[in-house]
Amino acid sequence: MNQKPQHAGPGVLVIFGVGGDLAKRLLFPALYNLFQEGLLPEQFAVVGFGRTDVSEEQLREQMRRNLREASGELSADTAAIEWIVSRLSFVRSDFTNPAGYEQLAAKLREIDQARATGGNYLFYLATAPEFFLDVVQHLGQVGLLGQENGQWRRVVVEKPFGHDLESARQLNRDLTRVAEEEQIYRIDHYLGKETVLNILVLRFANGIFEPIWNRRYIDHVQITVAETLGVETRGGYYDHTGALRDMVPNHLLQVLALTAMEPPSAFSATALRGEQVKVLAAVPPLGARDCGMCTVRAQYGAGNEGGSPVPGYREERRVAPDSRTETYVAMKLAVDNWRWVGVPFYLRTGKRLPIRKTEVVIEFRKAPLALFRGASSTLPQANRLVISIQPEESISLEFQAKVPGTEVTVKPVAMRFCNRDFFGYKNRTGYETLLFDAMIGDASLFKRGDMIENSWSIIDPVLKAWAQGAGDLHFYAAGTDGPEAAHELLRRDGHQWRALA
Repeated sequence: MNQKPQHAGPGVLVIFGVGGDLAKRLLFPALYNLFQEGLLPEQFAVVGFGRTDVSEEQLREQMRRNLREASGELSADTAAIEWIVSRLSFVRSDFTNPAGYEQLAAKLREIDQARATGGNYLFYLATAPEFFLDVVQHLGQVGLLGQENGQWRRVVVEKPFGHDLESARQLNRDLTRVAEEEQIYRIDHYLGKETVLNILVLRFANGIFEPIWNRRYIDHVQITVAETLGVETRGGYYDHTGALRDMVPNHLLQVLALTAMEPPSAFSATALRGEQVKVLAAVPPLGARDCGMCTVRAQYGAGNEGGSPVPGYREERRVAPDSRTETYVAMKLAVDNWRWVGVPFYLRTGKRLPIRKTEVVIEFRKAPLALFRGASSTLPQANRLVISIQPEESISLEFQAKVPGTEVTVKPVAMRFCNRDFFGYKNRTGYETLLFDAMIGDASLFKRGDMIENSWSIIDPVLKAWAQGAGDLHFYAAGTDGPEAAHELLRRDGHQWRALA
């Protein structure tokens, strides 16, 4: 978030799991976009590391084909594709094989000589989480994490960061035995989305919003991550994970922290992440008794998606026929500090919902109604600021206006800003900003170890309470907006969810 250099300095990006979907669909297209924006240096290379049974030249051809498809065959920048592919090398190895890391070290020494990359390495762990520690420990054993003579070595770790509080703490302890905390970049791809970053700009670069961003003016906050897809081929993984573990400790709580944080003293990694930690530490954990009133868990049954019938969760492949894993979660949380005391934060996420949408809704307190009570058939509604993160990146402010005519009739209208309309459309993966920041050493948008542990401290009591039988498992039909219990969660406070439309 500081003033960025014109391009990254010399270095090598090493992708563990180069044959996986993340690398093909997101990381290489992000590099393509960074090259087109002039942000990659001439002294740059990529090394793939993985078990995929291909030669180096076959891997290059795969990536060449993938980049053409991702950028559109007719509009593909052939020069950009060849620039990236010509810098791609490959080490074929299991993640647990020490010999593979010796080969990697030798390959990196060759690249340093050939491309003047300076011994600077960014290791990206696009692997299953059970290999995180293996990879980092082996890198340490062959000396690839040592930083000397101005060289830098960084490790990017994808979620999930553990499956509960204790496993997250253990992972942090194990990683920091091998690498320094400053070398570890825990990535949440939501933070690469433009509108998530716009939350900070909206609040802190506009004098009209920050003065009213508090309990005096805001009634409540809603954070929604809705998905239309089911579990697809991930049934075996998902049935041991569930919606709470999969989405809340990272995506939803990260957005909550950005929405509720105090102004940082500077847009530096230390200041920005420090304020987010304070927010997460101010969220009181839910006890077993609270879980029945403040959380809702549910599972989708058979229904319709886009006009076509779809099976229920228990009929999905590799899902237990009597599974009690939740595919939907709604929660009511508090932020117990001076700014937010008394303001509920409602979170919801689910699969097989009627629309794909991620948004933050700031609902302001209603204006006094006495002036319009006798003059209008429709009383004024609360003002809302809606920050849409995906699929559309936009911000709208809903306010009241008079309908033209002789009667004083009030109706809600909206002022709307859309990234695409104002700045033009660019096909981005969401990883461009995060990759570039990791290359230049800006950790502002990455999670620190204490942020991970504070997030799990909020979720862990809920997991334990559910495991002990607190709170019923509800059901909803695929293609609907979730269980009735989730609507009742808000109705008890006199509120309602913003419609999924």
